[in-house]
Amino acid sequence: MNLQQLRIIREAARCNYNLTEVANVLYTSQSGVSRHIKELEDELNIEIFIRQGKRLINMTEPGFELVVIAERILNEINNIRRLSTVFANNDEGSLVIATTHCQARFILPNIIKLFKTLFPQVHISINQGSSSEIASMLLAGDADIVIDNARNNNASIVTFPFYRWHCDVILPTNHPLSGNSNLTLEELSGVPLITYCKGLFPRDSIDKAFTKSGLSANVTLNVQQSDVINTYVKLGLGVGIIIDRMFDAHDDENLMRLNGSALFESHTAWIGIKRHQLKRNYIWRFIQLCNQELTLEEIKTKALSSEEKSNLIDYQI
Repeated sequence: MNLQQLRIIREAARCNYNLTEVANVLYTSQSGVSRHIKELEDELNIEIFIRQGKRLINMTEPGFELVVIAERILNEINNIRRLSTVFANNDEGSLVIATTHCQARFILPNIIKLFKTLFPQVHISINQGSSSEIASMLLAGDADIVIDNARNNNASIVTFPFYRWHCDVILPTNHPLSGNSNLTLEELSGVPLITYCKGLFPRDSIDKAFTKSGLSANVTLNVQQSDVINTYVKLGLGVGIIIDRMFDAHDDENLMRLNGSALFESHTAWIGIKRHQLKRNYIWRFIQLCNQELTLEEIKTKALSSEEKSNLIDYQI
């Protein structure tokens, strides 16, 4: 048994048993992946995968147990490699944040500005992507923190609440509905709407509100980003529905926002980190800056086992 075999087992579960994708992730060949799996099954005298012909379609019961063990072992190996950086130069290093465009554009600037005053020697990278892409970055070790509007329920990710949000209505200041502070979904269903594409979490929440009221949203323009919604609302192409915090009154001075908290359900944006992974202390501090109701002790207790937590050097600002 070797670490490469454990990496292959873990990646096979992550890649939905597609061995070509596993090989690409691990920079090896598909034949090599298949050979490692066969050698490990022979050594353990168990079948790890359920097969359909030569294709893997699922895991056996012992296979699922092995994935859990492999994940734990590989995390501990990474922790050993991280020891020298975790316990040295607590105020220097790098912080990689995986998040969506809207979080990077509207939510994070002030937090990052404050963080940089506290840790000027920390180099920050912001990697943007979809919800699934940024979660994959975190799980692959390519990011320290993930921030998203929707909570990721992967058992390997521990999450902390960031802020509450709901959807608001955006429209030109001269729009016929602009003076209606008690706007209804029925009124909105009668005008062209500009909002998020189907499949995105905010859109699911919007559609749910209309469906629950027995109405249909007349969405004539679907986009991915909140600032793009604002752009097309400015052109008079429709009324926008966006996440309430994704509106900048200074940049969008010809637009107005109507509170939609009575129309659309509230949700929580989340901060996520990989479970049981040692972190530089400024990463704990960044999480606390995002949610100042959390203490450093609460953050570490939730993220780490008692043994891991006791080995950390406390670093207070």
